Amino acid sequence: MSTPELLYSEAEDDLRAAVRSLLTDRCPPSAVLAQAESGRPHDPTLWRALGAEMGTAGLLVPDKLGGQGATAREAAVVMEELGRAVAPVPYLTSAVLAVAALLGCDTDEEAVARLLGALAAGRTVGALAVPLSTAPDGTAPTATVRAGSDGSLDGRTTGVAGTAGAEVLLVPADGPDGYGLYAVNTAEPGVTVEPLTSLDLTRPLATVTLSGAPARRLAGPDRAGAAVGRALLTGAGLLASEQLGVAEWCLTEAVRHTKERHQFGRPIGSFQALKHRMAALWLELVSARAAARHAADALATDSPDTPVAVAVAQSYCAQVAVHAAEECVQLHGGIGMTWEHPAHLYLKRAKTDEIALGTPGRHRQALAGLMYLAAPTG
Repeated sequence: MSTPELLYSEAEDDLRAAVRSLLTDRCPPSAVLAQAESGRPHDPTLWRALGAEMGTAGLLVPDKLGGQGATAREAAVVMEELGRAVAPVPYLTSAVLAVAALLGCDTDEEAVARLLGALAAGRTVGALAVPLSTAPDGTAPTATVRAGSDGSLDGRTTGVAGTAGAEVLLVPADGPDGYGLYAVNTAEPGVTVEPLTSLDLTRPLATVTLSGAPARRLAGPDRAGAAVGRALLTGAGLLASEQLGVAEWCLTEAVRHTKERHQFGRPIGSFQALKHRMAALWLELVSARAAARHAADALATDSPDTPVAVAVAQSYCAQVAVHAAEECVQLHGGIGMTWEHPAHLYLKRAKTDEIALGTPGRHRQALAGLMYLAAPTG
């Protein structure tokens, strides 16, 4: 068994620099706050620049299908930078979850290949219509939608991310022939996307209601369950990199503020109690980086240890991101509690990510099963 490579390659560093430069220019905290207040699901101009012009939307898609032919390691770098900026773009939902689900289907099928090409080029935004809280547990999530004999879909799924602003939904459904994965155009009659009040305003949730909605089946019982399960596993593994990015920004901002804020004629960062808090957080962040990189490398190499690596990363990185965001708010004092300061955006993203694609407790239970240990009870 080969040792995972946790260090960033030169190509990954170059990709990071390009994405960070774009986000610094197009997605400063003031722009994110304005986007959150606007009520729009995502920033289409930023997504076009990031996904289409820079080509990040197709990182996971093979060259022959119109993508960049990269791996989860490169996608993880993008996720990390998006976490640092809490960028309001559908990268996780479209370029990761939807693309990974399609890659689990028969890509020789014209409908699958065409949709993959559209997602990779950034021309189309897609979403996997399962609740964002769904954890990858090795089995297909229970379908809440039913397919009729005519191919139409009926049912309701709530708590779905990325559906507002998406043109195509990938819907798991039970049908006459069993479990399947279907593509639904959101512009078709019988498709209703109702926004929900979401904690994280940069990644809104919605309820999807289908009533006789026309659909095209992309995968049947032989592939659909595995495709959706692999998409959830990929999403959970790469979400750890976003959580790492959130934690990195929060620590950097806390250190910057405590250097500049003075009390009793001294920077508050020079006080021993605050030094210890930030040092402890730095140690957590270093461990989180190792866990996130391990998960990304396992996904990239299709390692048999991928479920273990993802469970470890999610059970740890989720809580580090929340802790970092809480410390950032507290160390900023009163200003950290204001709407104008972006700290609340990071806390909301961290808390939402903690629930997304399985809670830390759910991943610890999965890890216990994978390692043949008794699951924790508390």
